[in-house]
Amino acid sequence: MSSRPRSIPASRRSSLPKRKDYVRTNLSLWEKQSDRYERRVGRALGGRRALAWGLWRVPESELKILGEVRGLDILELGCGAARWSIALARSGGRRVGLDLSPAHLNHAARLVRRSHRKVALMRADAEMLPFQDGAFDVVFCDWGAMTFCDPYRTMPEASRVLRPNGILAFATLSPLRAMAQHRRTNGIGPRLLYDYFGLHRVDYPDEVNFTLPYGAWIRLCRENGFLVERLEEIQPPESARSYYLNRSESKWAQRWPMESIWKLRKAPGETSSTVRRP
Repeated sequence: MSSRPRSIPASRRSSLPKRKDYVRTNLSLWEKQSDRYERRVGRALGGRRALAWGLWRVPESELKILGEVRGLDILELGCGAARWSIALARSGGRRVGLDLSPAHLNHAARLVRRSHRKVALMRADAEMLPFQDGAFDVVFCDWGAMTFCDPYRTMPEASRVLRPNGILAFATLSPLRAMAQHRRTNGIGPRLLYDYFGLHRVDYPDEVNFTLPYGAWIRLCRENGFLVERLEEIQPPESARSYYLNRSESKWAQRWPMESIWKLRKAPGETSSTVRRP
């Protein structure tokens, strides 16, 4: 394994999507939807439910993806209203919530003030993190920047700002869902509609997501000094309901994974270095 995070190879860099279009598309979506999103699901994401993962809000106390975080320096990568960061702030250490959407950060600032917790909020791009090398013990997101940004850009940056033995954890779009869900109508069924090989950018009418084939995910992890500790694919019980999914999507998820929850660890002895950005 390389002793430092690699930059994106020139051959791959030339095939990466241009940043301006998907950044603009996703930012526009969240600026328009942020207030409505908070009204619709804000209560479901707060309080005791704040420390919970994914579409079915599985508690961190059950999954133990992050584990013991007392006193650690933690970066939430695409924090939205920062409910995770606020809840984690109870255990001490430095908490930073980063998001590109001013509307999201306005909601986050309101909740931070109300909580009286110490959470630093920052407007910045997850593909170009404004932090020095080795600044954090944990970088994570729950359907945040690892979904809406290009993993070939975000993972090198996450590796760069993590200390050796640090954790990168994220919940994101499952490759199977990306292949089975129609990208214009959102209809989903038992047939695959799109190719698996070459899976990367997933364009919907008003947003852009990213995911990769599992082999590509693992290669990307290894190239950037990460060891894969866990991959969780949640199968909800029949009685489960998600605030994010309709009935047909929830029924589909009882047979195939809707989301992937990854836990990666930066290998001990790996040192951070400045990653050349594309």
